[in-house]
Amino acid sequence: MGANDSHGTGESAADIRSQLWARIAALDVAVPYAAPADLAREVEVIRRIAHAHGLSPAVTVTHFIDRALARAETMGGKEIGGGTMPPVHGWLAMLHDAVASERQDYDAADRFATACSMRLAH
Repeated sequence: MGANDSHGTGESAADIRSQLWARIAALDVAVPYAAPADLAREVEVIRRIAHAHGLSPAVTVTHFIDRALARAETMGGKEIGGGTMPPVHGWLAMLHDAVASERQDYDAADRFATACSMRLAH
């Protein structure tokens, strides 16, 4: 995603990144109060925006966040909002970094996938 690459929406890359960072920050604030399903819905919105604008590493990280949220529901964890919650803050920090990444190609996405796989394994 170049500096002015809007993928036909008329928004600049900086605008898209700012929008995503705002959503990530809002999600981070909501973590203690939201059910995993609610968080997953917002992660899906972030994924769709990232995908529409060619932010491959961010799309990759959102898939892993979904896995972590789903895993929390089946394995147990901290009780929040009637469900269980994994330590989401670290995942959201990684998502922020993926949006900020200078490289938005598949190799960068693969590197984020490797980092996410290692995080998910622990």
